[in-house]
Amino acid sequence: MIYYIFYELIFNHSNQDWWLVKALNVFQYVTFRTAYASVTALLISLLFGRLAINALKRWNIGQQIREEGPQAHMAKQNTPTMGGLLLIASVIISTLLWAKLSSFYIWVVIVATLAFGGVGFADDYLKLVKRRSLGLTGRQKIIFQLIIAFGVWLTLFISTRYFETKYSWNVSIPFFKDTAIPNGISTIGPIVYLLLIVIVLLGATNAVNLTDGLDGLAISVTFIAMTALTAFTYLSSDARWAKYLDLAHRPEAAELTVFCGAMAGASLGFLWFNAPPAEVFMGDVGSLAIGGAVGTIAVLTKQEFMLLMVGGVFVLEALSVMLQVSVFKMTKSTSGVGRRVFKMTPLHHHFEMVGWKESKIVFRFLILAILFALLSLTTLKLR
Repeated sequence: MIYYIFYELIFNHSNQDWWLVKALNVFQYVTFRTAYASVTALLISLLFGRLAINALKRWNIGQQIREEGPQAHMAKQNTPTMGGLLLIASVIISTLLWAKLSSFYIWVVIVATLAFGGVGFADDYLKLVKRRSLGLTGRQKIIFQLIIAFGVWLTLFISTRYFETKYSWNVSIPFFKDTAIPNGISTIGPIVYLLLIVIVLLGATNAVNLTDGLDGLAISVTFIAMTALTAFTYLSSDARWAKYLDLAHRPEAAELTVFCGAMAGASLGFLWFNAPPAEVFMGDVGSLAIGGAVGTIAVLTKQEFMLLMVGGVFVLEALSVMLQVSVFKMTKSTSGVGRRVFKMTPLHHHFEMVGWKESKIVFRFLILAILFALLSLTTLKLR
């Protein structure tokens, strides 16, 4: 909206020799708008965060704690939750203000984020109504997530076949530059690509959801991951950088950089209130929306495999649960007792059980997130 007002409306229809009008030319640059989208989302979170928390308290929207979880968490019972609504609003408003709304991909990621957030909202709402820590069943969550993932694929399929959108069904694999070539050797076709999209979107949403278990953990890791994705999105959308770094060139994904910047800024703003001890939790509405946004960005920018490295902490959290469940089931005796690899999963709970303080776990996982992000960025020339 701001782009259209200051660039399309004022700059393009005014005397461009006037220095004040000439200065408005800066609004055409995605880097400028990304920076201000980040600041805008941050300010929205900071300015309205306290109002949102007070409203959640008035409506008695408090967190329900699992009885089988660490006992130290029982003190967090009834802490305001569903703060992810503030996060989503900050990102969407900032994106609508600073992005070119003619971008098809912007609407894909916005709708996907809202859809996954809607599933989380339903889960949080049911928890509040039932006054317990379980909302939607696992099967219900998976079904809704599958529907959304199929919707993303179908949107790309229809837009590619019947409209001018150019989405190539090739898989871009890190370290192998030939796989970045559209319709090249790594093309798997739209049908097989559906499976990849499902894996990426369901994996990202559930991994972020599992990570959201300690004050400030999920949102701080999200900030690092989104910062790295902002860089990848910009580099892949710029022809010069994409050619130099042998990345899949995605010019139509340029405006996604604005969305990534907004998400990074909103994450910092939410962290202000979610830092230990948390004044508000994001709830499933926040964690599923973040995971959906991260996964959709990866799909649209051909960074599906790189996402494993960018979101390394999310991956470790999800793998810990998968490993724990698998080993337990394989070693389960007739009495119903099986072996456990960790004292408790997701992984951050294991470290709680061995005596680490919550703040120490959060900061150490944050350091890991930074290392994963830096490692992913160093691979740009290793092709």
